[in-house]
Amino acid sequence: MARKIKIEPAILKRRERQEARRQINSKPKRKRYLIVCEGEKTEPNYFEALKLALPKGVLEVVDFRIIGEGFNTESLVQKAISLRAKWETESGRTIDKLWVVFDKDSFLSSAFNSAIQLCTNTPKTEAAWSNEAFEIWYLLHFEFYNTGITRDTYKQRIQTNFRNNGLVDFVYSKNRPDMFNLLSKYGNIKLAIKHSKRLEHSYSGIGNFANQNPCTTVYKLVVELFNLEKELADEDTMKLNSDTKLENC
Repeated sequence: MARKIKIEPAILKRRERQEARRQINSKPKRKRYLIVCEGEKTEPNYFEALKLALPKGVLEVVDFRIIGEGFNTESLVQKAISLRAKWETESGRTIDKLWVVFDKDSFLSSAFNSAIQLCTNTPKTEAAWSNEAFEIWYLLHFEFYNTGITRDTYKQRIQTNFRNNGLVDFVYSKNRPDMFNLLSKYGNIKLAIKHSKRLEHSYSGIGNFANQNPCTTVYKLVVELFNLEKELADEDTMKLNSDTKLENC
């Protein structure tokens, strides 16, 4: 039998203090996000369903504010920034990231570009924009498409792709609450991300976002939300490995 090594009480107490500090420092950080959508149904429905697909606790706060008509893209961003400040003041807590989700649609090019630039110039704020419409993100789950088209044409192509992939009676409507789940089942989110990156890269060097049609940066928000799960898993793994090392001391 191996001889049991006696450890001095002072050393044990020091280890206990170190372990207590380590547990505090290694506690996974739940992220608090504020996502402000221009659309009243389409975008909030999509991100609400995405939130449910994440493990419980990955996001401590995800707040989808519905901004009514009357806001152009730049005033939408300003409103989103004020909502963040209001939430932080009332709760006494900090929002880790503000995302503003909006489309080009019929907004003036100058307003669209200014809104994106305002997000870029504001700390911890990013824009998940689409040109011309949010539906380009849906379409990219099935095919690479690099021709500017109307919202009605998006609807037709999305509908055709769903039917060709097995959902033969699918009828697309703008405010469907089940689009995230249907796209996860019949489309390919990794393909959508790949196609979105390819589109964005094709406009490299073009600073006028209003001329980047079609294009979407929604994929950046989606990737970031899903990466939160991986970040927390990595933190938990590091904690587990650290616990194992301590046990072997």
